Amino acid sequence: MKKKVMSVLLSTVMTAALLAGCGGAAEETAAPEATEEAAPAEEEAPAAEAEEEAPASEGGNGGTYAIIVKSAGNPYNEKEAEGFVQAIEEIGGTAIVQQPETATADAQISVIQSLISQGVDSIAIAGNDMNALQAALEEAAAAGIKVCSIDSSVNPESRLTHVNQAGTIEIGQCLMDAVYDITGGEGQWAILSATSQATNQNSWIEAMKTIMDGDEKYSKLELVEVAYGDDEPQKSTDQTQALLANYPDLKVICAPTTVGIAAAAKVLQDQGSSVKLTGLGLPSEMAEYIGDDDAHSCPYMFLWNPIDIGRLGAYTSVALANGDITGAAGDTYTAGDLGDYTIVEAGDGGTEVILGPPYRFDPSNIEEWKTVY
Repeated sequence: MKKKVMSVLLSTVMTAALLAGCGGAAEETAAPEATEEAAPAEEEAPAAEAEEEAPASEGGNGGTYAIIVKSAGNPYNEKEAEGFVQAIEEIGGTAIVQQPETATADAQISVIQSLISQGVDSIAIAGNDMNALQAALEEAAAAGIKVCSIDSSVNPESRLTHVNQAGTIEIGQCLMDAVYDITGGEGQWAILSATSQATNQNSWIEAMKTIMDGDEKYSKLELVEVAYGDDEPQKSTDQTQALLANYPDLKVICAPTTVGIAAAAKVLQDQGSSVKLTGLGLPSEMAEYIGDDDAHSCPYMFLWNPIDIGRLGAYTSVALANGDITGAAGDTYTAGDLGDYTIVEAGDGGTEVILGPPYRFDPSNIEEWKTVY
């Protein structure tokens, strides 16, 4: 592959705001703050069905870089893709966005095989399954394509590195402390996750369990069930209703998935349920549910900027394709106006680069952030 030169200037900058409310074990730290609303690139690549190439952004000779998100119709995924396209367009490259129709490994495998035949320079993928994608991704690597995972990791043997939103333990700690706070430190709570194979969801859930089991502070909390809505609005709605029916003493649902938390929030609020909600959600989707009173189902929640996840995935892809980094721990590179990053060891035996800490959204800031993403 020809070596490309990165010349990165981003038009949209997300600078820092203070991370609040992650509980006593999490440090206060910086999170993105928009200086202006992040808007889609004028020629953003639209959603593509599995096995179909989305119209690519027309760039110069900067290479061709693909992103495969979990599925079509997922607002969080759409924002990731938006950030990816913005960054690639700025360097004069060609961005390909692939959004499989379903959040399954099989749908992503078909897309991977299509991208291999197109001879793209890199693939950044939000994995729907930790291991089922390995053979297809290794085939891509054998064809000279640089592979990284983004948001939801794949087997470390089938990627060069992983672009992570925030540290797994840090996310788990924030969510666990939110459950503790909202329940008053005791009672039944449940988790509404995405799919049972989602590596990011599973990592956060395991971190929460480890934190809860390892500290007497949480001893009066009872995790009654981990339910799976498969990142589908209707199934997430059904699972929420089942949790309410099966556990009349339930106090809190924690949904570490943007699709799940939005579905659960609507169910709880529409039913006037006393059960409260926290987790990871998009401000634009959750603003009407955020509040401190009985009329709102979610006192507060957390997330990071999915646009910046996509941008960091783009810069990482370009750096890998250029040979500026190999994905080894200790590699450093500049991700445009996001700043300088260092690749570190990941808990799964591979490596990762971490965007930054999670950020708390509550009644004090949700009106501001709902217009950003």
